[in-house]
Amino acid sequence: MIRDDKHDVSFNAVLWFAQALLEDGWMADVRLSIRDGVVARIDAGVPRRPEDEAHSMGLPGLANVHSHAFQRGMAGLVESRGPTSDDFWTWREVMYRFLDRGGPDEIEAITAFAFMEMLEGGFTRVAEFHYLHNDPAGAPYADPAEITGRIVAAAGETGIGLTLLPVFYAHSSFGGERPTTGQRRFVTSLDGFSDLVEAGRRLTAPLPDPVMGIAPHSLRAVTPEELAKLIPLAGDGPIHIHVAEQTKEVADSLAWCGARPVEWLLANAPVDRRWCLIHATHVLPEEVRGMAKSGAVAGLCPITEANLGDGIFPAPDFLRAGGRFGVGTDSNVLIGVAEELRMMEYAQRLALRSRNVLARAEGSSTGADLYAGALGGGAQAVGAGGALRQGASADIVALDGGHPAFISRKPEAFLDSWIFSGERRLVNAVWRRGRRVVSDGQHAQRAQITQRYRRALETILA
Repeated sequence: MIRDDKHDVSFNAVLWFAQALLEDGWMADVRLSIRDGVVARIDAGVPRRPEDEAHSMGLPGLANVHSHAFQRGMAGLVESRGPTSDDFWTWREVMYRFLDRGGPDEIEAITAFAFMEMLEGGFTRVAEFHYLHNDPAGAPYADPAEITGRIVAAAGETGIGLTLLPVFYAHSSFGGERPTTGQRRFVTSLDGFSDLVEAGRRLTAPLPDPVMGIAPHSLRAVTPEELAKLIPLAGDGPIHIHVAEQTKEVADSLAWCGARPVEWLLANAPVDRRWCLIHATHVLPEEVRGMAKSGAVAGLCPITEANLGDGIFPAPDFLRAGGRFGVGTDSNVLIGVAEELRMMEYAQRLALRSRNVLARAEGSSTGADLYAGALGGGAQAVGAGGALRQGASADIVALDGGHPAFISRKPEAFLDSWIFSGERRLVNAVWRRGRRVVSDGQHAQRAQITQRYRRALETILA
């Protein structure tokens, strides 16, 4: 187990980096003193001491703002064309069939594998948008929070920081339509959901720094009356919701209430900094400005959005309006910080036939601006994390400074080189809450976790 017992979460170390990305930018010869899992002291411009653990370059780990971990097991299984043109809705039918099998053991194994890959890819915390509540027949488990407990166990085993977002899902479309058979594993009542939230608080308590929030799945799956009753359950925690991912969703919303999904949400819900609007792909300029003004984070999942053919979020307009964003791995078809940020920028380049679209100003580094945006917006969306500073959780990613991608690079080009010309193996080491969980690019428990993942898929796909 990576996670310490709840009464013994201290971890002390001294790390020295030739270059480290701090709040004020890259600094040379940085010594980080870690006590009880947090950064106790930062000294820059100091020589390495013999007892220090030395690395080339360090930076704060990013938060993954949106994950359905169980979908990692589907990766590569939905890339064959069907009898009609494929889209999100045909993909969803395959996902429903994938869930016809797989109990708690299999779900935990797949979740642990996804969480492990997130750490190896540079994510140090995940917002798990957890809507797989029931057994394959759609009945509650003897313990209704069974799968919640398995997600918590996977976070504990891998060491990733967990923001748990139990999902309320009750309907198949706008206006409170009955759920379909394929949605049977997701459905819960308001009372049942309240119990899940309380169980989540109890089950996550042993983790070092858990965050609890809620996730009304979407305006398709939640009525206005239910949404109003759900929001107080979040307390001060984050509120995440899928919104305007698909053009059909927008059309259905207009048919239901005469308003577009983001338009309706901004006018009828107390959207503020606690909220993360996932995807928000299909929005008008006034909706973009409204999102930015609300303070909510746009939760973007560029690889999944490309894989599903969703469309492209108008990120340049959103950023110009002062909007904040985070990145997530959603369906987990491919997991990695650099990959998500690269896809985010490249999608804009393809759509606009331009380069360095998301750089903030003339002469600024696109990679650095992407990383800074995802770092700050991600921390807001998940309720934890952010820059390396005194008192912050020691969530640190070390890149392999000896890799050819960094030859003769100055610090201002480090992130561009990683994101646009590097590869997954550039993540050399990862510390979560001060404990080293990845070394030489591999998680400490990779062999055991992969073995259980293999058995789980052999069971599900047999």
